[in-house]
Amino acid sequence: MSDTKGARPTAAARRSRTVLVSFLGAIVRKMGNWMPIAGTVELLADAGLDASSVRSAVFRLKKRGWLVPETRAGMRGYALTPAALEALAAGDEVIWHARQPADLADGWCFVNFSIPESARPLRHQLTAHLTSLGFGNIGSAVWIAPARMLPAAQRAIAELDLTDQCALFAGDHVGGQDLTAMVRGGWDLDGIDRRYREFIKDYEGEADRFTAAAVIDGRHAFVTYLSVIDHWRKLPFRDPGLPSEVLTDDWTGPAAVRLFERLVAALEGRALAHAAAYWSASAQPKPEQPVQPKPARATDGAG
Repeated sequence: MSDTKGARPTAAARRSRTVLVSFLGAIVRKMGNWMPIAGTVELLADAGLDASSVRSAVFRLKKRGWLVPETRAGMRGYALTPAALEALAAGDEVIWHARQPADLADGWCFVNFSIPESARPLRHQLTAHLTSLGFGNIGSAVWIAPARMLPAAQRAIAELDLTDQCALFAGDHVGGQDLTAMVRGGWDLDGIDRRYREFIKDYEGEADRFTAAAVIDGRHAFVTYLSVIDHWRKLPFRDPGLPSEVLTDDWTGPAAVRLFERLVAALEGRALAHAAAYWSASAQPKPEQPVQPKPARATDGAG
């Protein structure tokens, strides 16, 4: 399926893209930042994606500036661009280490903005950025997050050239509305916790089986590992890492993090070994001298 001008991507197209992005981050970077297209199609078929979906997702990421065609040892494939590597690296701290609870004593960061109706798309972009950074909405154009998010908010606002339309504050809660009630009204904490519980329900049994197994099939390890990464990487971005004092005692975030780390420990090595068979030995870079992708243009690294 090719992109149609003005058409919204289907659910299947979105899934193909997210699985491919997970594959790039978790597998391709470990293989020298390059992937053979034929091997990728075969591997992702095991994950439930057909060849046309994979190729369409590759095409979209190529248009986005993430992939450039590159042939190695006679194998057609794609290399990750500096822009892709930068974007994947930016998500690593959240995806692989999750947001640890903030220290309540560090205070809060507030963002207030006044963007005219004529610039509505920019307003939507800003709120999307703030949401992905873990900000919650507590009033008309007022967003709040733990104080540690101030530098990230400043960068997001500057990137959109909205500095003159925004006001940023950092400080403590000293009175007035109950802090816990305000925080719980600013985020869909029940929704976030529900997704953590769903992750635990979906994968806890698998983790037990993998831990007990003497031998783990490589294909099964790869498919499960990619599924775990693709499922998990969306969750920490929704979690603002709020201080434990404002969360319920049965908050499941820490338990979900422990399960994720357990699954990665059990599966990552086997999944990579299985995937490596789809890379020609002559096409793989030497571990001590990883091959870097060729920049498409001098400004790719700027995103």
